[in-house]
Amino acid sequence: MKKIINPWKGLDGYMCFGCAPENPQGLHMEFYEDGEDIVAFWEPESHYQGWLETLHGGIQTTMMDELAGRVVLRKLQTSGVTSRLDARFLKSISTREPRLMIRGRIKEQKRNAIFIETEIYNSQNELCSRADIVYFVVTKEQATEKFHFAGCKTEDEK
Repeated sequence: MKKIINPWKGLDGYMCFGCAPENPQGLHMEFYEDGEDIVAFWEPESHYQGWLETLHGGIQTTMMDELAGRVVLRKLQTSGVTSRLDARFLKSISTREPRLMIRGRIKEQKRNAIFIETEIYNSQNELCSRADIVYFVVTKEQATEKFHFAGCKTEDEK
């Protein structure tokens, strides 16, 4: 597995809820490339719960959406926006879980629409949530102009 460098780290004003390391309320997600998949590991905390000791579904959805974005950044070297997200919650996730694994990959591409599948697994490797996400991508020039995107590399590609 290769750690992916955050392309916006150090950018003035960068406070993404999903992945900005300096956002005090954020999820601070970090990503890895594992073959065709992009992977993140995350440790739940009690302030992310919905029901007592249960990870809020909106947080789960945010993590899958954030991971889908990283799939696009790394695999297609461009950026874009979420067009559709269809989440399924299969098994509740305890906020006492030691670590979750979020995983995703490109399923299909039709012009500017990228179809991505994502999953969240608990520490026992049980599938807890999944989402089918459609991402609308822009050209690399637009990604640079509108999203300040300058490419997405792994640590070994510095």
